[in-house]
Amino acid sequence: MGVSTKLVANNKKAYHDYFIEDKYESGISLHGTEVKSLRMGKCSIKESFIRIENGEVFIYGMHISPYEKGNIFNKDPLRVRKLLLHKNEINKMMGKIAEKGYTLVPLQVYFKGSLAKIEIGLAKGKKLYDKRQDIAKKDQRREAEKEFKVKNLY
Repeated sequence: MGVSTKLVANNKKAYHDYFIEDKYESGISLHGTEVKSLRMGKCSIKESFIRIENGEVFIYGMHISPYEKGNIFNKDPLRVRKLLLHKNEINKMMGKIAEKGYTLVPLQVYFKGSLAKIEIGLAKGKKLYDKRQDIAKKDQRREAEKEFKVKNLY
């Protein structure tokens, strides 16, 4: 039987702004009250980004709201958090990032069993015309679904 997963935060903007080429699952180094806040779903990764420094991976700008009953144990909501990955995964990412145009973006935060995980995407930035093509495809699909509904009503 598989381990249950519970989605906490999703970064839809990443799929709009980037071509996601590879995905990695990573653990997050958190303090107690941050985990409780995550369980309540109080997390945002819209403005966050990931950097590799000295062979370690860090996430910046990930906002975890302070836990209401946490008082003095609460940490800064925007503090830099370390991501837990294997050395060979980090080396693979570093090799790809060295190429022009690649970056690491957080895609979603979720609980896998009792562990807080983050999905990282190795991404290449989209140009404006790529985004326009995506919007056009979405509009076409929406129109097709609308026509299909109208046809089935009569």
